[in-house]
Amino acid sequence: GPCGPCSEVHFFHGADPDPQRFGEEPAIDGRGWTEIWNLVFMQFDRPEKGAAPIPLPAPSIDTGAGLERVAGVLQGVTSNYDTDIMRRLVDKAAELAKKPYRGGSGDDDVSMRVIADHARTTAFLMAEGVLPDKQKREYVLRRVMRRAIRHGHRLGIEDLFLHTVALEVVDAMGADYPELVERKELIEQVTQGEEARFRATLKRGMKILDERFEAMGDEGVLGAADVADLYTTYGFPTDLTEVIARERGLGADVEGAELIIKSAGSADGPIDPHAALPQAYRDVAAKVEPTTFVGYEQERGESEIVALVLLDGDERRLVEEAPAGAEVEVAVKVTPFYAESGGQVGDAGRIHGPSGSAKVEDVQKPFGGVFLHRVKVADGRLAVGDVVTLEVDGERRMATRRNHSATHLLHWALKQVLGPHAMQKGSLVGPDVLRFDFAHNQAMSSDEVARVEDLVNDKILVNAPVETEVLAIDEARARGAVAIFEEKYGDEVRVLTMTADSVELCGGTHCQRLGDIGVFKIVSEGGTAAGVRRILAATGQNALHHIRAQEDELRRARIAAKATTGGDLADKIDKIMQGEKALERKLKALEKQLLEGGASGGGGGLDDMLHKAKTVDGLSVLGVRLPDGTNMGSLRELAEKLRDRLGEQSVVLAATKNGDKAQLAITVSKAATKRVKAGDLVKVIAAKVGGSGGGRPDMAQAGGTNPEGLDDAVAAIYDEVARAAGG
Repeated sequence: GPCGPCSEVHFFHGADPDPQRFGEEPAIDGRGWTEIWNLVFMQFDRPEKGAAPIPLPAPSIDTGAGLERVAGVLQGVTSNYDTDIMRRLVDKAAELAKKPYRGGSGDDDVSMRVIADHARTTAFLMAEGVLPDKQKREYVLRRVMRRAIRHGHRLGIEDLFLHTVALEVVDAMGADYPELVERKELIEQVTQGEEARFRATLKRGMKILDERFEAMGDEGVLGAADVADLYTTYGFPTDLTEVIARERGLGADVEGAELIIKSAGSADGPIDPHAALPQAYRDVAAKVEPTTFVGYEQERGESEIVALVLLDGDERRLVEEAPAGAEVEVAVKVTPFYAESGGQVGDAGRIHGPSGSAKVEDVQKPFGGVFLHRVKVADGRLAVGDVVTLEVDGERRMATRRNHSATHLLHWALKQVLGPHAMQKGSLVGPDVLRFDFAHNQAMSSDEVARVEDLVNDKILVNAPVETEVLAIDEARARGAVAIFEEKYGDEVRVLTMTADSVELCGGTHCQRLGDIGVFKIVSEGGTAAGVRRILAATGQNALHHIRAQEDELRRARIAAKATTGGDLADKIDKIMQGEKALERKLKALEKQLLEGGASGGGGGLDDMLHKAKTVDGLSVLGVRLPDGTNMGSLRELAEKLRDRLGEQSVVLAATKNGDKAQLAITVSKAATKRVKAGDLVKVIAAKVGGSGGGRPDMAQAGGTNPEGLDDAVAAIYDEVARAAGG
């Protein structure tokens, strides 16, 4: 790589600098020689180790200054963690831990420094729109946060604390980084939620991990199966298991565990292998230039077919022609078809050639800017070299335009109503779908939803033109264009302006005027992950269809409730609900009276049931079948009453048929659980009704699909108790 001579600036921390010790590592307290700056005069390129350097065609100077080291020199301290801002964060960690910070290499001091550093990382990443999750940069943040939380656990901090240190970052650095202040509430809420969830995992996982370490003896390495089980069963991250094992002088087979997790279909975090391109794609990439897209200006055009990839199951192979009925991917030189990207789906339409035609179902660009039109040949044939007419489905494209333009207005409106933290986290737009994910840590209220809808529809009514222009990335940012954090941009970008309020970078297709959207309606709002919400919305005809469907549902509800107006409907439904609750209470009371024998103590009550109990190996055992339709709550309640009446050494099975399902409840008195366990019994007996179940030693329940086996299940309780108690 590039290389050359360098000059360096070193500073001596402490008194009486000793030139003889230049080059030695500084002491633990930071005293000694420290490099704070260097210049590398890039003159050569060394192609490989040991090879002679080759002069660079354009020499340069590479400068590297340690900002925090320079700050340490200027502030007269020997450690980055003693500079003004970092020391403030370290002191906050010490305050929360109720322990002194001594600036040494002890465990407590190290933990405080980790918390300070990771809290700063947490605050800044969230300010940039990154939220903890399972993939890519989001997973990096989650790992950073979890490491800080674990060090807080090591310090004995019992309450949630990381958000407090992160807010200290906001207070210390918010004046220079206003995005920290803008997203202060988001930083606090997301950090609290992440820590609360991980503390529960940590508490459960550490207990299991300690048991596994004790069982290892002198083996030295925790096996892959154990590491994988900790993750899949208890949610304990594999990388954290590795860190804890290393701290104890042990090892952990994380690589093997990740293979197990991946094969089970539950890979998390870092397992994301890159799948190689099929050979057919590599062949296309080698001979075909990137496709020229003209779809912003036109929806119809002519071009030459330069490659055909036949789809044969999971296989792809290059062909020279495709007959009727074949499914192929078509590459052309120039296309009006939009290829899926930036959250917008690919176009659909038709391709007409001199010898046949095809229906375009999707368009992708899987490599190198080459658009592949996935088609099914309708008649005749398509061949490489054919000059064809490409025609986009204009109605479908227009519906997609409406939805895409509406997402930009929605993004702006959400920031107006919820705050600047409501940044885009993902989107999907097509002719029938408008899905928008954004950063927010709680459900939107109905008032907030209405305000967002009003803001978007007000913009639509203004009917301002939608303007696009291609600018250098720096110029676009200087104009205030909003970039989506997850997207990658080149040196030149397409800037989309929808009034002065909405200026964003976007390569998708859009309406010519905002009025083309027609109408905007939010269909639903809900959560998808910690700190991320999702809106589904509709525009144009789709919005009208949704509104009409709601009106039809409202009309049918009024008829069913015998209401005359919308306002009357709410009162009618409330009365129906109150009446239903009263009937449920009355039914439950009658059911209880029937099961327990009624006020008169007639047949069929508890006393009659208790007479059926048998003594099995010193235990009072009873199996009863209750009237069909008894709910599970009543089943458990009656079983417990029978158990209590039978005494301290008792086992009761209560069974019933509910619809076409069988239900079982088994309860064991506390003293008897030393000999038999309800959870073990129910697993065996549930098989007789074609089901399964589980529970605690004293109470378990099961369901099954074969109610005809209920009598056999009731009869089996006596033999199963005898087998369990005798074992």
